Amino acid sequence: MRRAGLGEGQPGNYVASGYSVHEEENEHLQEGLRAKVTALKSLTIDIGTEVKYQNKMLDDMDTDFDSTGGLLGATIGRVKQLSRGSQTKLLCYMLLFCCFVFFVLYWFIKLR
Repeated sequence: MRRAGLGEGQPGNYVASGYSVHEEENEHLQEGLRAKVTALKSLTIDIGTEVKYQNKMLDDMDTDFDSTGGLLGATIGRVKQLSRGSQTKLLCYMLLFCCFVFFVLYWFIKLR
């Protein structure tokens, strides 16, 4: 303080220099910045939590799709075996049954 010539330690000269006004403004801006940083920190923590939840959900969906794909592949293999044999009559009945089930489901959903 003495080197800057801001008044030899007397508080009256210190305020008159304008230094205190700048300090108060800096403190006010610092508080505003601290509030913004706190809000950003909270937001990034929430984003991190959401990302972890979404990754877990995607992993679960991947597992479900893999198991469904395996089941569907096995079913298609059985249908191919049926079509190779002389059981065309059975294949036609199965196709008609599938169409009937889809028609009933469509009708049921349409009535809702």
